Amino acid sequence: MPNDFNELFDTHAQWVDSNEAQPNNLQPPKPPVSRHEMRQRRRRKRRRKMMITAIALVVVLVVGGGAFFGAKAAFRHLEHDFQNESTDYTGSGTEDVWFTVDTGEGVGSIAQKLVKADIVKNADTFASTVSANNSILYPGMYRLKKHLPSVAVVKILSDKTKATGFLEVKAGERSTDVIDHAVQLSGIDKAQFDAVVSSGGQGILPPEAGGKFEGWFEPGIYDVKKKGTTASSILKQLVDKRVAKLDGLHVPAGGERENILAMASIAECEVNRSEYYGKVVRVILNRIDHNMPLGMDTTVAYGANVTANKLTDAMLSDASNPYNTRINKGLPPSPISTPGDDAIKAAMNPVQGDWLYFVTTNLQTGETKFVATEDEFSKIRQEYKTQNPNAN
Repeated sequence: MPNDFNELFDTHAQWVDSNEAQPNNLQPPKPPVSRHEMRQRRRRKRRRKMMITAIALVVVLVVGGGAFFGAKAAFRHLEHDFQNESTDYTGSGTEDVWFTVDTGEGVGSIAQKLVKADIVKNADTFASTVSANNSILYPGMYRLKKHLPSVAVVKILSDKTKATGFLEVKAGERSTDVIDHAVQLSGIDKAQFDAVVSSGGQGILPPEAGGKFEGWFEPGIYDVKKKGTTASSILKQLVDKRVAKLDGLHVPAGGERENILAMASIAECEVNRSEYYGKVVRVILNRIDHNMPLGMDTTVAYGANVTANKLTDAMLSDASNPYNTRINKGLPPSPISTPGDDAIKAAMNPVQGDWLYFVTTNLQTGETKFVATEDEFSKIRQEYKTQNPNAN
C-alpha cells in the first residue's frame, strides 16, 4: 500500500521549493482580453479546486485506514470526468468563421481541420460525438464559430440545409436547372456557361453526346466555389463523373450509350417509383418495334421548355418541336433529364413484357398500370380520371 500511495502522489501532486530562486522580472498577470476568457479562467479555478479536494479526500481515507483502493478508483473516475471536460469547449462560441467539408471527406480529416481552425478543442472528442449520435456530415461551406462544443458543431454539419457553396445535382433534373443553380452558387456570370453550352461542350462532352449536355451530368454534390473555378471546369467535372459512372456500370459506348441515357431519362420523368423504370423502357422498345410514336408527354414538355402539367393542346400538336414524340417516331434527339443509376440499369436490362401503354392511375401513391391493348388502356385511363377528378 505505501508504494501505491507514493505512486498516487508522484503522479498527481506538485511540490514547490520555497527556497528556489524566483525570477526578478515577474509581471502582474495580464487582464483577460474578454468576458469569455474571464469565464474560462473561473472554470479552470473551479476544476483545480475539485482536484485538490479529491486528493485531500484520498489522503484522509488512507491515513484513517479507509478503503484506499476504493478511494483511488473514485479519484480516477473524477480525473476521467475532469479530462473529458477539458477536451471540449463550452458556451456558444466566439467569432464567426467559415468552414468547408469536402466531398467524400472522412470524419478524422474533418475533426483535424476543426481543431486547426480552433472551432473544436479535441479531434477525438469530436469524432466520438459524431459516432455516438450516428451522424452523417454533409459536404458544403458552413458558418460556424470558434470555441464551440463538439455536439453543437456536429448538429450543424449534419444538417445539409446549413451548407452553402456546393452544387447538388439530382436525378430527374434538367441541365438548364443544374446550370442555373451553379450560376447562383458559384457567382460566375451565366454568359460564361452559355458560351460553353453554345460551343457544343468542346473538350468536355464525348462525341456520342452530339454537343448536348442533357443527360451527361452525374448526380452528386460538387464544390463550385473553389479558387480558380470556371464555368468550363464546373461542367467538365459533372461530365467526367458521369462518364466514369457509365464506364463503371458497363454501359456500352458510342451511340448505344446515348440511346440508353435517352430511355433512362424518359423513365426517370414518366414515373416516380424505380420499380416501374424497366417497364417504361420496355414500352418504349415495344412501340419502336411496332413503328408507333412513343407518345410521351414528358418529351413534348421538354421541347416546349415547360413541365408536363403545363402542356397545352397547341404544344401537343406542334410538329416543329423535335421532342414531340406524339408526332415524331423514335427516340428524342437527346435525353430529357439527368437519369439516376436505377433508371440507367433498367434501360440496360428492361423487364420482358408486351406492354404498349401505361398510366399512373394514382397521383398520390404513384401507382402505375401497364397494358398491351387499346381497350385495356381505355379502362386504366378512365380509372385515372375517376381517382384524380381535378387532374388535367
